[in-house]
Amino acid sequence: MPEPLTADSILDTAEEVLRRYGPAKTTVVDVARALAVSHGSVYRHFPSKAALRDAVTQRWLDRVSAPLADVVAGDGPAAERLRSWVGLLAATKQGIAREDPELFATFRQVTSEAGEVVDAHVAHLAAQLARIVEAGRDDGEFAVADPAVAGLAVLQATALFHHPAHADEWGSAGLGDQLDAVLDLVLDGLRVR
Repeated sequence: MPEPLTADSILDTAEEVLRRYGPAKTTVVDVARALAVSHGSVYRHFPSKAALRDAVTQRWLDRVSAPLADVVAGDGPAAERLRSWVGLLAATKQGIAREDPELFATFRQVTSEAGEVVDAHVAHLAAQLARIVEAGRDDGEFAVADPAVAGLAVLQATALFHHPAHADEWGSAGLGDQLDAVLDLVLDGLRVR
């Protein structure tokens, strides 16, 4: 007896089909065929090709950002946690791009088409940074009036190191040193004088 069709099994298969055919050529029918079900069965879980792509994108972004929650919830000075958080985000995305460039290219294209999902992801990341900044403010480490504004600013200031639009630049020599320099500057701006 075949396993029941679930949203997770569809997403697993959709990721493999996207990897094999690329986003431009992948259809719901391709995913259904790989699952050996009718495309109507896939549509019962995801009402459109866009919904399926958004779900795949959300799943991938969640995998990228989940380990960051541990840094946010961790102990220690906020400056160290902020540096660790940005470093982990950059290392994760750059690692995926380096280790599985085909999959990264696929998700890079898919995420560029999933505006609402990506906007929510960016807001989530900025909120995580805001929590670190707020903790630093509460501990007297940072002098920040609005942690939410500061969190988004940190995310934007470090975009070169983690935003997929900059992936072509991630192989440049000294990138880690550049990230350290940017974080030194950002942290200097956040610290109490």
